[in-house]
Amino acid sequence: MSARVLTGPPARDAVARGRIRRVSRRRRVVLVLAVLVLAAFALTLMAGRTFYPPGDVVRVILGEQVPGASFTVGRLRLPRAVLAVAAGFGFGLAGVTFQTMLRNPLASPDIIGISSGASAAAAIAIVTLSLGETQVSVLAIAAALAVAMLVYTLAFRDGVVGTRLILIGIGISAILDSVISYVLSQAAEWDLQEATRWLTGSLNGTTWDQALPTVAALAALTPVLLSRSRDLSAMQLGDDTASALGVRVERTRITVIIAAVGLIAFATAAAGPIAFVAFLSGPIAARIAGPGTSLLIPAGLVGSLLVLVADFTGQFAFGARYPVGVVTGVLGAPYLVHLIIRTNRAGGSL
Repeated sequence: MSARVLTGPPARDAVARGRIRRVSRRRRVVLVLAVLVLAAFALTLMAGRTFYPPGDVVRVILGEQVPGASFTVGRLRLPRAVLAVAAGFGFGLAGVTFQTMLRNPLASPDIIGISSGASAAAAIAIVTLSLGETQVSVLAIAAALAVAMLVYTLAFRDGVVGTRLILIGIGISAILDSVISYVLSQAAEWDLQEATRWLTGSLNGTTWDQALPTVAALAALTPVLLSRSRDLSAMQLGDDTASALGVRVERTRITVIIAAVGLIAFATAAAGPIAFVAFLSGPIAARIAGPGTSLLIPAGLVGSLLVLVADFTGQFAFGARYPVGVVTGVLGAPYLVHLIIRTNRAGGSL
């Protein structure tokens, strides 16, 4: 009798109702997050040392000339806000992709060396090679992709185990951080300031030349990851189960790694390695969206919101102005310590 109930129409109806509730909750979360991102974006454009009313901001966005606002909003605040949204979304989306695929909250580009690869390349480009901004960005993108492929290759042994990839990534990251420290120790004063600003993660002085490539990368690579969301969900059950469900595991893994690393590379090249956004966005999205749904879009929106709010806070909440990476670092470091302590107390492993 009990077995018939579990497999009969009542059980199917309960499963269907549960799925509908999860989807409905996710839609509400996405809507609320989108509204919050839009509100933070508008606040970033309006507020500052000079406040501009919404009407002036809209006129500037539409291309009209507004005395004072056209320069401040159109050339200073708007590119900065657009890059904050695009970079934050890219970091959040890529971070939760790695965490989902490898079934580990520590599997973030911040932790496994990808951001360190871009940072090391940028430091060498600025200090040693004296390259310009465009060349630094190109080298950072190439280095992020190369480090990702190196970590994946070293971790591959009859498939990729999340823990092995994370540990190898941490080791590669430590090596690259040592390279960065050495390069900075040899830098002249001006180069040191420029490299440090970039390595901290900053939106200061953002131009459209920095913002638009990140937006283009987001438009091109986000659909790739969204098209693999079902496969990523299946891979959370393990490679064998995902294969049994028809997922081509290695092909999916390589595809999402390339797309996610591309997002990280372009965002890092434009804004620097903004600390812990990729690491925090997924767990925050999981907490508010609930289990059993795709976290890709919610995590991307959380990333955009984190960068917008952190950048605004760093500019105006304190007596001095701080780069956005300093603020996100203050938020992310305690969570990383908490996660490691919780994992250790639970008897788990990294």
